[in-house]
Amino acid sequence: MAVQTIPARIRWAVDFMDVQHNDHVLEIGCGTGAAADLICRRLEGKGKMFAIDRSEAGVDRTKQRCAEHVQAGKLTVRQIDLATLRVPVKRLTKVFAFDVNLFWVRDCKEEVALLHERVLPGGSVNLFYDTKRPEQVPEILSKASAALTEGGFRVYIVDSKQPPVIGIIGRR
Repeated sequence: MAVQTIPARIRWAVDFMDVQHNDHVLEIGCGTGAAADLICRRLEGKGKMFAIDRSEAGVDRTKQRCAEHVQAGKLTVRQIDLATLRVPVKRLTKVFAFDVNLFWVRDCKEEVALLHERVLPGGSVNLFYDTKRPEQVPEILSKASAALTEGGFRVYIVDSKQPPVIGIIGRR
């Protein structure tokens, strides 16, 4: 099977997160599985990843693309909504999401509370967004930052011009 290309924006975000070999990572909205594939390649030993998506198609694509990681026991993929998630891994070191609207389009107090409960002190929630629609950026930044801050995270913003990405990073 040919290696599928990983978009520059996903590669940048995963590089920024600095995934370590023993991290426990939750991806919210795994979509095509590109990020899950990249992250799993950096996990060794005790490192694990749990990827979720509300769409059956996203789960299927991720399972197909990342079959070797699933078989190796490194990756678990589930069709589930973050609000109803019961993470089998009690303690997460990193949470990753790319272009997940939940954090800025509606109230997400319960979801952020769940993340705060599951992320270890020193861990992080990394919310990345493509900035191809610059008019949306201020609203994304203010609402996602407020959601994480109100949920008990220390928030800072990162941005990249090339590829055009912003990140709202919440530290526990």
